[in-house]
Amino acid sequence: MSKKNETIAVILAGGKGTRLRPYTISLPKPLMPVGDHPILEIIIKKLRKSGIKKIVIAVGYLESLIKAYFGDGGRFGVEIIYSREDQPLGTAGPLKLVRKHLHYSFILINGDTLTDMDLREMLKFHKKNRALATVGVSKRKVDIDFGVLKVDPGHRLVSYQEKPTIEYFVSMGIYVLEPGVVDYIPKGFFNLPELMIAMKDAGEKVMAYQHKGYWLDIGRIEDYQTACGLVEDKGDLFA
Repeated sequence: MSKKNETIAVILAGGKGTRLRPYTISLPKPLMPVGDHPILEIIIKKLRKSGIKKIVIAVGYLESLIKAYFGDGGRFGVEIIYSREDQPLGTAGPLKLVRKHLHYSFILINGDTLTDMDLREMLKFHKKNRALATVGVSKRKVDIDFGVLKVDPGHRLVSYQEKPTIEYFVSMGIYVLEPGVVDYIPKGFFNLPELMIAMKDAGEKVMAYQHKGYWLDIGRIEDYQTACGLVEDKGDLFA
């Protein structure tokens, strides 16, 4: 059994994976194979390697298949507890259901996220900054194939860039959170972006931890195929 001052992880694995249909009609997205193992197994093994021994999995869609595969987590070297949402609660809402397990800083991760991030380093960053929440982010670039104009309210030209490249940070679907974040979650459906903004607007410290390595959100067929290719070429890249 884990101790109250140990870091635990919460994995969001209750979604229907509609963007991966028809694969997810009969198989929950977290059980989609990447190489020789389901996505969720790769995540759990990574958490265990990072020292996480207790994992709460928020389930919903086709939960029986997930429970049948992972059981109590013993064969993966962890303790697994399941939390079922009877109706969709968004990405933040499920945390209210598992509040009794949250005694210390914890990791929240989407059940379709693959990365080579060192989770221990993100946890150190979070604690060093004494944040209520830390969001894992990755930088992305988008090449615009058109001339981009900025125009003021009077329709006068402010700037004109020919085929610019735009850089921005995106959420990786990985968070380090304190138990107090649950106080900002209302009953019912509530998403993590709304939670982060609610805390920021309340004056809480919400940090961003940039990861410069590999990261894939296996939510679309093309991203899933990319992940399979990376594992085939690089082996245990996401371990």
